[in-house]
Amino acid sequence: MVAAIAAPACATTAVTTPAARFWEENLPGTPMPPTIAELVQKGTDHSPLKQPSSSPQVYQPDACLGYSYRITCSPSAAVAATGVFFRQENVALGSVMTVHFPPVDLPAILPRADAEKAPFANVSDVLATFSIASGSSRESNVRTTISACQAPPLAGERKTCATSLEGAVRAAARMLGTSAARLSVAASALTPREGLPRQEYEVVTVAPLGGGRHVTCHDDPFPYAVYRCHMEKEASTEAYVLTLRGLQYGSGAPVVVDMVAVCHLDTSNWSSAHPAFETLNLRPGGAPVCHFMPYADLLFTEKAANA
Repeated sequence: MVAAIAAPACATTAVTTPAARFWEENLPGTPMPPTIAELVQKGTDHSPLKQPSSSPQVYQPDACLGYSYRITCSPSAAVAATGVFFRQENVALGSVMTVHFPPVDLPAILPRADAEKAPFANVSDVLATFSIASGSSRESNVRTTISACQAPPLAGERKTCATSLEGAVRAAARMLGTSAARLSVAASALTPREGLPRQEYEVVTVAPLGGGRHVTCHDDPFPYAVYRCHMEKEASTEAYVLTLRGLQYGSGAPVVVDMVAVCHLDTSNWSSAHPAFETLNLRPGGAPVCHFMPYADLLFTEKAANA
């Protein structure tokens, strides 16, 4: 089993990348999640600024984690197929859910110096720089992410978009009103190259995370990693690490994975068109909506006073 609270990143990444050095200096004693370390190294070794990607686009659940639904999103059928959204009663030992995250080729996390020079807000510049065809699904993703970043926050919400890992960490510390050294970080233990096979999974452990103050940073679809970080009003979210164990394993070992999950207790200001409501047969302001944090998403909380 791989823990959702990150295991140590490889020594090579820690030594050779500015982002990893920043992480070690500013979050002492908090290892970088392995998936994040890989994407940091990818941004150094295979920068999309030098080697534009032509990978086919697949459904990324993060595209639907825009709560006001001011942005485009995959149809409810695609959302339901992943199991990314679920009801709070599923946060319980013995609960069974069907979950599936397809393998993806995630965009690289650029070094901060490169990210500061890369185009972002201007769609035409982004399309030209990364050789993205007009009318393609990749263009749609670019427009979706820019729109989500430019949309005003919900009432009581704080939000920003960061184009570097350093920016995401600083944004989380600022929203929580603490220093980076006081941050606790959690990420789901999904491997993007492998994904999570479609099957029923049983919840075998439930571990709460960080009280009611959380900053979630979603890795939105873009040619390079763009983190949409936000924090809702206090006591409006609950977060957990859920250990899922696959129930279809025959004579082999079952799939076991730790997943970070967030439950939104107040959805009264969400759009009624949000796909979570149709998927779960809920309505705005009704029962809480929970979702998994897929792939390279990060959840930040403040460490306990005695930690």
